[in-house]
Amino acid sequence: MTRKDWVLGADRSSEARDRIMSAASELVSRNGFDAFTIDALAAQLNCSPATIYRHTGGKAAILERLISAFSQRIIDSIRQAIAGIEGTERVATAISVGLDFMRAEPLGKLMMGDIRPDHDTGTVTASPFVVKMAEEMIGRSDPLAAQWLIRITFALWYWPVKDKHTEHELVKRFAAPSVTLGLR
Repeated sequence: MTRKDWVLGADRSSEARDRIMSAASELVSRNGFDAFTIDALAAQLNCSPATIYRHTGGKAAILERLISAFSQRIIDSIRQAIAGIEGTERVATAISVGLDFMRAEPLGKLMMGDIRPDHDTGTVTASPFVVKMAEEMIGRSDPLAAQWLIRITFALWYWPVKDKHTEHELVKRFAAPSVTLGLR
């Protein structure tokens, strides 16, 4: 049973975790994933690294939570857009909505900007939440198809077409069918 702190009026551990995650999001947004350290986070919060580990775990756990929260916001927007749609049109809509969301979100820009072909730590590409999101976009569990969808989306992120209509046509005619034709 969680007890409310008499000063905070809320569960102290939950409040600490929320405050740490908020500061971590700000720190990652400002400096990038590579520059993120528990020591820098502790300095920003004026607490000890032990406090951060106690409430949120280590660096990997914090980054995974940030990616999870970001992915959940994308999944929610994609779910609304693809409700009742199946097949190639579902995948095309999901890619377009996902790209729009990632391009508009500061953390999305940072996450995508941190991934380069010669420097992929797997923080994003190997994240179970990102794979889950891709499988939801497809409409079924197929890890290989999910990886293909992730790579197509990343390619469109890195080399965007300036004209939105042309990009949508590329997605609709080539990207989405290449995913759906390979489904098992």
